[in-house]
Amino acid sequence: MNTASMQLAAASGLMSLVLFIVAMGVLALLAGGFWMTSRVRYRESPRPRPDEQPKLPPEGPVREVRENRDFEEVPQTPEGGRPLTPYELRNQDSKPSASKDRPRWSRGSSGSFGGGGLGAH
Repeated sequence: MNTASMQLAAASGLMSLVLFIVAMGVLALLAGGFWMTSRVRYRESPRPRPDEQPKLPPEGPVREVRENRDFEEVPQTPEGGRPLTPYELRNQDSKPSASKDRPRWSRGSSGSFGGGGLGAH
């Protein structure tokens, strides 16, 4: 064998060794990932059994209720009086509306700012 072929064989053998070491490192990382996952899963609480699953109430499934709500107005500031601070306001509750008509946006309006509609003209 001449010197050039020996150098090529040595470089090829070194490259094979490096690739083998890299492959073993990747396999070690994968094995470590599976080991960590199993440790985490072991510490989790067990999944609920079928008899522990949520049940429907005796009345049956809950149904959706559609109704319009009227909100209480913010109290007006008396003439010459001082305005109320947010801390002096009570919770603004709502009550069922007497009207059954659903509120609609103005004709030609998109209903939102910047919605792309022509707007109310």
